[in-house]
Amino acid sequence: MTGGVVAATLAAHVPTLGRAENTPDYQQTLVQAERKLGAAVRAALKPDLWVIVSTHWVSTFNWFSTCQPKHEGLCVAQEAPNLIPGLPYKYRGDPEFGAALVDAWNAANVAGVRNEAANYSWDYGTYVPLKYLDPDGEVPVVGIPVVLMADHAECLRAGAAVHATAKRLGRRVVFLCSSALSHLLVRGRHNWPTPERVEADKRFVEQLKHGAIDEAIAGFAEYSRKVVAEMGGRALATMLGAASAVSRDGKHVLAQQYGDYAQSSGSNNAVLLISDQQTLDAVGKHAVDSKQPMPHVTDKDLAKLEETE
Repeated sequence: MTGGVVAATLAAHVPTLGRAENTPDYQQTLVQAERKLGAAVRAALKPDLWVIVSTHWVSTFNWFSTCQPKHEGLCVAQEAPNLIPGLPYKYRGDPEFGAALVDAWNAANVAGVRNEAANYSWDYGTYVPLKYLDPDGEVPVVGIPVVLMADHAECLRAGAAVHATAKRLGRRVVFLCSSALSHLLVRGRHNWPTPERVEADKRFVEQLKHGAIDEAIAGFAEYSRKVVAEMGGRALATMLGAASAVSRDGKHVLAQQYGDYAQSSGSNNAVLLISDQQTLDAVGKHAVDSKQPMPHVTDKDLAKLEETE
């Protein structure tokens, strides 16, 4: 099989997903969707690598790519250490891919730098989706941040470089975007975004479902402003860059939603798989509902938690 980005995924990372005892009933759809999707992707696509852009790894100037041979440690959510106080993770890395991606970024006028820090630890936006998508660490991981100095056009180029690097190295990559949609936060975990923002999110997702990637990109600046997209929509734009690069190779890419929308403190969250129809069908054949029982978290339980994202 040839290399490249074989699929892209939008995944949720709200910190109440970090531990089952903190996850309210209305967010269980995200947990089950990520479990179901991850198992199906691993079975159907046999990916060589996850490349994940997280809105909670924030870089000011440079695009860093993790080049560590392994990722192992304890994840603490700095904004919510009561929810994610130091949860263990252990995954392999891919230093060759990480270094090659930096080279591809710099060639595309994207300021790329290797992250080779021995004591680097994951943010919870990286940890939470992978906990469900790949709980046993079967597939290596390369992480990348959102970059405050990057506009959407730069994010698009950065995402396209992931596809180019995967093709050059012959890696079958699944690109993961760890981000909410609407993200104007309020206190009260049960709160939805305004109806107007929810509708804008749904229009954006429908564009992806119908394969209107160019249309989604053309209207992305307006969409991200309207919904106050997480980190200015930078992670979503990077995902669109990867998906657009795949489409320029002649594949008509479109999206399939797993699970339903779910709120978290005024944000809107969804789980999507983006690829060509043949790939979506292949993954769908392996998608089975999780049989794992989930604890019931009451309003009283949630009231004990500090109001965070």
